[in-house]
Amino acid sequence: MLNVPNRRLVLAHFWLAFIAFFLALILGEWQMYIRSPLSAWLGNPELYYRSVTAHGSAMGYVFPTLVAMGFGYAIVELALKQALVGLKWAWLGFGLVVVGTVTAMVPVALGKASVLYTFYPPLIANAFYYIGVVLVVVGSWIWVALMAINLRIWRRSHPGETVPLAMFANNAGAYLWAWTSVGAAVEILFLILPVALGFKTTIDAGLARVFFSWTLHAIVYFWLMPAYIAFYTLVPRAIGGRLYSDAMARISFILFLVFSMPIGVHHLFQDPQVGTGVKFLHAVFTGMVSVPTLLTIFTICASVEIAGRLRGGTGKFAWIAKLPWKNPLMLALALSFIMLGFGGAGGLINMSYQLDFAIHNTQWITGHFHLIFGGAIVIMYFAVAYDLWPHLTGRALDCWKLMRVQLWLWFVGMMVLTLPWHWVGILGMPRRMAYYDYTAADLAPMALSVIITFSGGLLLLASGVLFLWILFSGHRAARIELPQFSFSKAAHETGRVPAALNGFALWLALMIGLSLINYGFPIAQLINTPNTAVPAVPIR
Repeated sequence: MLNVPNRRLVLAHFWLAFIAFFLALILGEWQMYIRSPLSAWLGNPELYYRSVTAHGSAMGYVFPTLVAMGFGYAIVELALKQALVGLKWAWLGFGLVVVGTVTAMVPVALGKASVLYTFYPPLIANAFYYIGVVLVVVGSWIWVALMAINLRIWRRSHPGETVPLAMFANNAGAYLWAWTSVGAAVEILFLILPVALGFKTTIDAGLARVFFSWTLHAIVYFWLMPAYIAFYTLVPRAIGGRLYSDAMARISFILFLVFSMPIGVHHLFQDPQVGTGVKFLHAVFTGMVSVPTLLTIFTICASVEIAGRLRGGTGKFAWIAKLPWKNPLMLALALSFIMLGFGGAGGLINMSYQLDFAIHNTQWITGHFHLIFGGAIVIMYFAVAYDLWPHLTGRALDCWKLMRVQLWLWFVGMMVLTLPWHWVGILGMPRRMAYYDYTAADLAPMALSVIITFSGGLLLLASGVLFLWILFSGHRAARIELPQFSFSKAAHETGRVPAALNGFALWLALMIGLSLINYGFPIAQLINTPNTAVPAVPIR
């Protein structure tokens, strides 16, 4: 069980994360309703974009950042077996995230920052929106620094020892976030804020979009890291098995660290300011990200098979029936993998320069990223909370039936929500629209699909309510004596791992080097191209 100061810190991060998540969930369902045939024309489309900005900013910046931070602080103590160094700094980081969130959301609520979470220059929001986002990022950078410091302290007292896998993976996620957030930070500080503060009236929108693409896709892998940590270090232990390979797990996190960055320009396939050569290079590296995903699928499936056979399963497939399907972590893993499979298949379409033309800026894209993040990733955030909660509260959290219902509601709701989005995207329905006229001949066939997505959103909302209720009830349950928290053990203990799999120097150099190669040319070209700035369009 975590010590009391660290428990309070982790709980503060988790509760703020899940409250922000639930409020954003309500906004998302409202958006689906007013865009469906069930609702009359909203009348003021700005209200819709105001809601989308709040929804995306909370879900994209606040919610996953707080989950990663809280989980990381827990891992320091649980994996390294040492008290968190820098507790006051951790609270400062948390405070900056809170202040930043409020600072950003106030202008959004007032209708002065409806630029969606991707900023969309030359649209310019109220300066406090960007200042708030920067404060959230700075708060998270304090977390990154603390993860590096605590690992360094542990290494000094354990010279030559293998870094526990959970901490190795946690720091890989922290370093990835530190580097990928630089793109959005540069965009805000040097391109957007001077305009928002009134020092300039024009902005190079093309250059700003390139800098944001630096962050745009790699941030997905930062969101993904806590889920993958749960795959490798929580699930095998929870289901009574062993991790198939510690080395393959480390390689997977290393590959995410290296290949997550130089791929963002595949979001700019339709943008003219980036040349086809750079787009091709990013498309190739986007394909490389499938390698750690496939390694993970193989390793975790092998780990699950070990659990099934240890429980008496035999034959090629009979061991599957022996798995502890009543365990919420087993169920969450299975449902996450299904959604990851569908979402990953859709990603192959997005990374194709030719196929992207068919689905770019359609509802297909909305379905894809909701299936990956809202589906495969968020369901594992639920699993992480369920696994840690007794160790954070000292109380039982044994309502497994309710947990399974909550997880099934989320899975079914997400599939019902996103699959019709993929379909109407293929039919050409654009995204980011506040209103659709379903009496039009080309939109009429899509009306039923849109209503179905709304019903999926209702299931997600019900799942969110149940999730918060389960966590809240965990604070009122009976106190229990807990065994020492443990992470998954590898099937074959090999002692020390190779130095390359026990540190980050080489991989951080590759990450930075590949990023500079893949982004250096288009950024330098755009900076040196004259007359690229356009008039800014302030949001009043």
